[in-house]
Amino acid sequence: MRVDFNVPLADGRITDDTRIEAALPSIRYVIEKGGRLILASHLGRPKGKPEPKYSLKPVAARLSELLGQPVPFAPDCVGAEVEKMVAELKNGGVLLLENLRKETCGALRRIYQ
Repeated sequence: MRVDFNVPLADGRITDDTRIEAALPSIRYVIEKGGRLILASHLGRPKGKPEPKYSLKPVAARLSELLGQPVPFAPDCVGAEVEKMVAELKNGGVLLLENLRKETCGALRRIYQ
C-alpha cells in the first residue's frame, strides 16, 4: 500500500503524526481482514545518497504504538533482506519499507514513475 508518511521530523522524532493517523483506517481494514500489508512511502528529498535524517524508522515505531502491534521496519525497499522480511510476514502483519527516495530504492522508483 502506498501511503503518505512524509511527516515532519526534528532530531529523529515525529513532530506531527497527522498523515500517519489519516492512513490508519485503510491499514486497519487490511489487517482486520487478515491481509499481509507492506507499506511504502517517501520522506523528504535525500540528495543522491542515504541520509539517516530521512529514514522512516521513527514512523515504524509510531505506527506500532498506534496499531498496538509490532511493525517491522525494512532497512531498504528492495533486495534479498526485504524479500525475506516479506516472506516471513504473517496474516494481519504490517511491514514498513525504508524511504522510497533512498538511493538504493532508485530501481523501484523508476518502475513506478
